[in-house]
Amino acid sequence: MKGVKVFGFVNGKIKKVDTSYIYRERVKKILIIRTRRGREIKLTKLHKLPKLINRKIVWIEAFKLKKGDIILVPSKNYSTFLQNFEKKQSKFIEDTIEEIKEIEYNDYVYDFVVPEGHVFVGGELPTLFHNTQIGFQLAVNVQLPKEKGGLEGNVIWIDSEHTFSSQRIISMAKAVGLDPDKTLKNIYVARAYNSEHQVFLVEKLPEEIEEKNVRLIVVDSITSHFRADFIGRGELARRQQLLNKHLHQLQRLADAYNLAVYITNQVMARPDVLFGDPTAPVGGHVLAHLSKYRVYIRRGKGGLRIARMIDAPNLPEAEAVFKITEEGIRDP
Repeated sequence: MKGVKVFGFVNGKIKKVDTSYIYRERVKKILIIRTRRGREIKLTKLHKLPKLINRKIVWIEAFKLKKGDIILVPSKNYSTFLQNFEKKQSKFIEDTIEEIKEIEYNDYVYDFVVPEGHVFVGGELPTLFHNTQIGFQLAVNVQLPKEKGGLEGNVIWIDSEHTFSSQRIISMAKAVGLDPDKTLKNIYVARAYNSEHQVFLVEKLPEEIEEKNVRLIVVDSITSHFRADFIGRGELARRQQLLNKHLHQLQRLADAYNLAVYITNQVMARPDVLFGDPTAPVGGHVLAHLSKYRVYIRRGKGGLRIARMIDAPNLPEAEAVFKITEEGIRDP
């Protein structure tokens, strides 16, 4: 995939970004979404689109969208979009869903993985693929022998954003000398379809942890379904109560079975911030207080990533620089 660039929606701006590889999955059915402006969007049921709710952008799985919802789309067709991009005039506009239809497909779908951002623009619509490179690396490294820094254990991966990639695991496993097929078999992936299902999956984990020698639990991401299922200030208290219960369940698993829990989180824009970083983590104080180590990752110059320790009980606030390569997470 080297040399292939796409238009990415990164930190609120449209820019050219590099792709790392293509994700492939076989699906039985797909959705066709037709909009008021005449667009026809074909995508999987779990693929996300940017929906406008109370003037805020919320990424919603396609199967949760309905007629009348407002989504964001590129302002022009692809060729015009390219010309306008060079003139720094490309932008997204609102479009309204007129019809959603499910059809039989029974074939493979393909998606570019974009390490630099969550979204790439192709054709006449923006599409989404959220990357969790550190989670992938941890899922591989935990299987290494103890003399190489691993725990010789297996992984349970709770996927709430349809982001797990077997091809990425294979690449990273080969780079550290592990058997790719065996590495994949030692990662038990469970798809969470809403917040209640996600909580249910964690409640059932004790039955699997000892039997499968699990040393790491990955939840990617912890807040995605909670944001989608509880919309508006009226639902905030109920959302935080359920999230608090969910996090305590994970904490108890970590303590009872002496394993590590790695969670990813989403961020939201703060329009009232005029200076500095306008992003803030989702989940509020509930998530902040129950996370033992909180790390904020941002993009640096020259394709580097900067990880900053926000909070830790035994470590000072500091930064570390790394890069994402085909082999995995590496020092620059």
